[in-house]
Amino acid sequence: MIRFALTLFLLVVPGMAHATDAGWALLRDGGHVVLLRHAMVTGTTDPANFDIDSCATQMNLSARGKQQASKIGALFAARAAPIERVLSSRYCRCLDTARIAFEAEPEPFAPLDLLKGDDAQKAAQIAAIVKEIRAYSGSDNLVMVTHLEDIVALTGISPREGEAVVVEPQGDGLRVLGRVTF
Repeated sequence: MIRFALTLFLLVVPGMAHATDAGWALLRDGGHVVLLRHAMVTGTTDPANFDIDSCATQMNLSARGKQQASKIGALFAARAAPIERVLSSRYCRCLDTARIAFEAEPEPFAPLDLLKGDDAQKAAQIAAIVKEIRAYSGSDNLVMVTHLEDIVALTGISPREGEAVVVEPQGDGLRVLGRVTF
């Protein structure tokens, strides 16, 4: 069993490193859209008294999450991955990830909030995000800081906290071009 686990680890880690290198190559070139899952948080769910306008009522970045966000920004700079614009969910954990990582005030973009429970509202949020991605034509990168559920709905990929997924429009949806783990 230990040999199986070790073999699996040795097969997966190089693949992740390759995926990360390919993702960085795309980001260095610019002109891409990055779906970035917020950094690590305290807790597993927002409190019952959740209020979008009050960070005290939300799950927030943990100390480790703040370090992770700082590392994300440092790696974007070190890898010469140019950022043109940063959009963020209005949740404090996403706004703080963006502020710490990119040392700028992100643009709050409500469609990047956690997906609503109603199917019609979810579809509207996804459509608004895809529309924003389709409209992007900058020469540097657009970063969209959001949540696990949103990225899964958009790409079918389940990123870790602080993981980036590079996408482009394809047909009615999105195509994943690469991933970057931090």
